[in-house]
Amino acid sequence: MSEAYIYDAIRTPRGRGRPDGALHEVTALRLSALVLDGLRERNGLDGPVLEDVIWGNATQIGEQGGCLARSAVLASGLDETIPGLSIDRFCASGLEAVMLGAAQVQGGLGQAYLAGGVEMMSRVPMGSDGAAIAIDPSLAIPRHFVPQGIAADLIATKHGITREAADAYAAESQARAARAWEEGRFERSILPVTDINGLPILARDEALRPDTDLEALAGLTPAFREMGAQMPGFDAVALMRYPELERIDHIHHAGNSSAIVDGAAGVLLGSKGFGEAMGLAPRARIRAMARVGSEPTIMLTGPLPVTERVLEQAGMEIGDVDLFEVNEVFSSVVLRFLQAFDPDPGKVNVNGGAIAMGHPLGATGAMLIGTLLDELERADRSTGLVTLCVASGMGVAMILERV
Repeated sequence: MSEAYIYDAIRTPRGRGRPDGALHEVTALRLSALVLDGLRERNGLDGPVLEDVIWGNATQIGEQGGCLARSAVLASGLDETIPGLSIDRFCASGLEAVMLGAAQVQGGLGQAYLAGGVEMMSRVPMGSDGAAIAIDPSLAIPRHFVPQGIAADLIATKHGITREAADAYAAESQARAARAWEEGRFERSILPVTDINGLPILARDEALRPDTDLEALAGLTPAFREMGAQMPGFDAVALMRYPELERIDHIHHAGNSSAIVDGAAGVLLGSKGFGEAMGLAPRARIRAMARVGSEPTIMLTGPLPVTERVLEQAGMEIGDVDLFEVNEVFSSVVLRFLQAFDPDPGKVNVNGGAIAMGHPLGATGAMLIGTLLDELERADRSTGLVTLCVASGMGVAMILERV
């Protein structure tokens, strides 16, 4: 089996995902094409040098529908003979796109791929495409469906994670992200967004709140308390699935949950032969990949079993990993990961995460790859693990090794 290598990774800054955000007037097509062109120009990808473009996004409707991947190829400067594939694994779509490309390289089906994803959350509302698990009672009722915020609070309740701990983690994420920007740690991966005249629209993550402190966080109202207590009463649904709990403690709010943002990210990956032919040096090899399903009510615990699986596939233990990127969709998700595996907290999300900078659903997995690669190189470390929880109960993970 051939090995798959990562040659480059870039991302746009994350824009505040609402009508007053900087990227609101930028379409998903244009942002995707911008990233594809960025990778093309940086790596000399002229002509039919790629097997495919694999592009993820979680809400495939409207401007993000209709095989956006192929549309993005045609809107970019890539050769028109390169096809496109759109995929949806909810929040892990960007990472899954990279994994699909890597699997095809490993299997000898192609030599090189551009993979990643996009989510324009200010233009295409989250959940507007519908999902049977949420809206079809024949599935939602027997599977005890609850929204993700309730699931995050359920994790906290079940595993003794307090609001104080969640807020402290959120404040640390903001501080780490602010430091990373101040020290230029994202410079290699950031692709500024400009208008048609080349004037800057956004060059820095827009949702950052570097002045966040524990006092400010303590004053925020829990975001999911009313949803849980009143109609449709999702607390009662969760307790039907977890009757050993007396109640759900609602600890999450806007300050310790991921920000809703716009953004796109892409990764160039391929075989060793591709790099040699193109004169490109690989930055890392993909050592292992894994996916799992997990219990769908609590939903966001997938990073635990998938980390166990990917470590087993790599022949590694948790202590062998130098750096971790665990998507910060909610504080409790990362705190549960720390609780379960007991890694050094100084190795986990060292440059902040989605609580500070935002979570553009379909792009985040690819963004985390770039963040991890940059930090492995900056800190002169060897191995890193990326993992995300996924809506309806799934987990995805990848281990990278510098070369």
